[in-house]
Amino acid sequence: MSNALLFSIHDVLNRTRSLDFLAPLALRLYLAPVMISAGYNKAVSFDSTVAWFGNQEWGLGLPFPALLAFLATATELLGGVLLLLGLLTRYITLPLMFTMLVAMATVHWQHGWFAIAPSDPATSTALPLAQVGFPGAQASLENSEAVGERLKRAKMILREHGNYPWLTEKGNLVVLNNGIEFAATYFIMLLVLFFYGAGRYLSLDYWFARRLSRPV
Repeated sequence: MSNALLFSIHDVLNRTRSLDFLAPLALRLYLAPVMISAGYNKAVSFDSTVAWFGNQEWGLGLPFPALLAFLATATELLGGVLLLLGLLTRYITLPLMFTMLVAMATVHWQHGWFAIAPSDPATSTALPLAQVGFPGAQASLENSEAVGERLKRAKMILREHGNYPWLTEKGNLVVLNNGIEFAATYFIMLLVLFFYGAGRYLSLDYWFARRLSRPV
């Protein structure tokens, strides 16, 4: 490949930077409904949320459950709206990232990485990690064998005693592992927004910044 062709490709890629505002916009539009939905679900069943935050046996066992439940609910609801508007974006990502860290530590960490448990060790994304000795990857592969056996047994029971085509019409049966995968992904997306902001043109942050930067 000639140097001229390489420079041409590089030049074309550089010209796409004029559309760089689309990347933070996509992150905001992805995250906003996730946060609003999470906050709304907590709000409409707030008493249950408080009980789950505070219960030592089947909940999180956190201190001051009413206060923490209120803060989590308000952060997710307000944060989702601000992300949607592109307003105070870098500021709101901080409490949202903290919320994701708390969720990972208190809710998801004990279940490992995967949100949906892999059911086939041969195709699990943990396979290449296990081959290089990555911590926890081998345990994930062993767990996927157990998950696969349970799913196979469940499908047999449903085929024999239930309307299996109707039950799986909207999607395959899975085992919800509830690991840190989704919360970690949201944290990374918020981290990008923290450093890069809401983006140009399609955010209130951009227009307020332009307004404030104009000389009087």
